[in-house]
Amino acid sequence: MLSKEPTASLDEQSKKPFGTLKAVLKTSFPAAVDLSSQTITWLIEAIFIGQLSALALAGVGIAQQVLVLTFTILLTFVVGSSIIIVRYLGAKDQWHANHVFGQALFIGIIFSLIIGLIWYFIIPFIFEFIKEEGDKARMYGVVYIKTVAFFSPFIITNFVALGILRGVGNTMLTMTISLVVNGLNILLSPILIFGLFSLPRLETFGAGLAVGIAHTTGFLITLTVLRTRRCSLFLAISEITSPKFKTVKRLFKMGVPTTIEQFVWASGQIVLSLFAARINVTVLAAHQVMVRIQSVLSMVNWGFAVAGMSLVGRNIGGKDFKEAKKSGQLISLVAVLNAGVIAMILYIFAEQSFSIFTDEPMVIKAGVAVFLAFAILQLPKAANTAYAGNLRGTADLNWLMWLAIGAVVINELAGAYVLSFGFGLGLLGLWVIQIFDEGGRLVLNYWRFNRGKWKKIP
Repeated sequence: MLSKEPTASLDEQSKKPFGTLKAVLKTSFPAAVDLSSQTITWLIEAIFIGQLSALALAGVGIAQQVLVLTFTILLTFVVGSSIIIVRYLGAKDQWHANHVFGQALFIGIIFSLIIGLIWYFIIPFIFEFIKEEGDKARMYGVVYIKTVAFFSPFIITNFVALGILRGVGNTMLTMTISLVVNGLNILLSPILIFGLFSLPRLETFGAGLAVGIAHTTGFLITLTVLRTRRCSLFLAISEITSPKFKTVKRLFKMGVPTTIEQFVWASGQIVLSLFAARINVTVLAAHQVMVRIQSVLSMVNWGFAVAGMSLVGRNIGGKDFKEAKKSGQLISLVAVLNAGVIAMILYIFAEQSFSIFTDEPMVIKAGVAVFLAFAILQLPKAANTAYAGNLRGTADLNWLMWLAIGAVVINELAGAYVLSFGFGLGLLGLWVIQIFDEGGRLVLNYWRFNRGKWKKIP
């Protein structure tokens, strides 16, 4: 049975010996498992699809990046909502917390309908950028994204609900639901893709169908939990059917900067994939393998970012600025140590990692040749993601938005093109530029957080 997680537990733990470290670990690692479980599922799904062909891997890889872009945008809207809700919970104002939650879900439902239409009618045009003989990679990608689009109301609404629960500290609960959803997705994928147990072989249509069925199941579980008071928030149907303009305006005001920030950043990542596509389909396939691995690691990093937002935000709400700074710095240190261990393991087993996705020698060779840059990237990326999470907890959202816009224009657009095509570095240039990007933003975010100007942000 899913149990309720007391909202004050993290605050109480931080006052005990080693309390800050315990609170960091209790919040961050379930959140990391929770968030990374989805990307691990995409990774496993990519392995299955890679068994169809490199063209299927390349086409569906682009489609999955569109999903990552969508979820990244929504995740930051969720973060903005969570900042408001967590402070109400810290003040023991349950009514306002539930009210804001209901209004956030109302917005999420509207988003889900719009996003479904975009996925189905607009995104297919992106696949025209793939340079290939014939149109197989494009076909695979379009079939996948259109199938997932039919389930968008359930997928998006559930994502928003779980994201807010995670942001207010119910990380064990959200981890449990995510593991059920993604476990079901992994179970259904090979059955529907390859036509096991006498079922028809559906290939990428089956992969999209597995995603839709699993997340619709997750939506029903989440709805049940929210209506039976088994977590810190309760969903009142009247809050969804009766939108309050003042609350909706407040949510958008808090969510817009973070949404723009992540939209710009994730768009930059899609541009990098399009650059890879313009080189050749082999480079695109190798790039997609590394993107899949990176997506898992990024969600692990987001787990630490969520912990930073929650703990720093709670401490600021209690006017304990010293503890806020201490917890933020500790989260960043743990994130870097974790990333260092993972990066070392991945570099040692680089060729084996690629072989999991594909058995085509040219794709493996292209990826392994640039894998050192990929491993080095993990250290500044982990630290920067953690410090960005700390700054979200302080509500210093406009800073993060403008920093992302500047970094993407300079690095992902101009810098990546110059290195990859101007200097002829190809795939290596696409990953070297990300080291400069994450390292530069880390320096600025570290300075911003430790400067302490956020103490004056309301």
